Amino acid sequence: MNAAINTFVLVLASIFPVVNPPGSALVFLGLTSGATPELRAILARRIALNSFVLLVCSFLLGALILQFYGISIPILRIAGGFIVAVSGWKLLNEGSRKELETPAGGVPHKLLDQAFYPLTLPLTTGPGSMAVVISIGLSEATITRAADRIIFVVASVVAIAVLALTILLCFAYADRIQKVLGPGGTDIAVRLSAFILFCLGLQILWSGGNELLSSVISAGFAPRP
Repeated sequence: MNAAINTFVLVLASIFPVVNPPGSALVFLGLTSGATPELRAILARRIALNSFVLLVCSFLLGALILQFYGISIPILRIAGGFIVAVSGWKLLNEGSRKELETPAGGVPHKLLDQAFYPLTLPLTTGPGSMAVVISIGLSEATITRAADRIIFVVASVVAIAVLALTILLCFAYADRIQKVLGPGGTDIAVRLSAFILFCLGLQILWSGGNELLSSVISAGFAPRP
């Protein structure tokens, strides 16, 4: 039981700051400005489910997929960081007053089509969180006993499920924040969150580039046979 609790706390504490559901909710609010609460609730459920599936697949199969395609984690961070930075820059310029393309039926289908990209990947669960869960999944190989491995996997999946539930609650009630802050306060909060998102994208990009450059330099100075 202690091992399960420790694994649960470790996984949740490692992923939660990277995903940051409360902060992501403000970005989600800015990107869905003009949407109805019902539509935001639908999007919140889809994003939470997509995030859960994406993180669980990254945890269980991430290392295998990256190895199959020959993609390194630094490259994953560079690509994802670039996308996050571009999204943050775009939202920073648009603020919370972005117009939605609403057809005659009154349902912004274009926004519903964006539930996975970019609202889930990379804005909610991006390369940073994926790299974290992939790293956690790699540590499973160090566990020798089958029972301990099962406990490790189950506790990790439960932690990811709790994170997905937090995303659902924060995103579904993002409009409450808008009512409290008002239009002007919401626009300021969204722009601040967008700036943080832009900086986070640059940080992820820099981390991946730094790791990639370090590996190239190390290979260049490595002794040759």
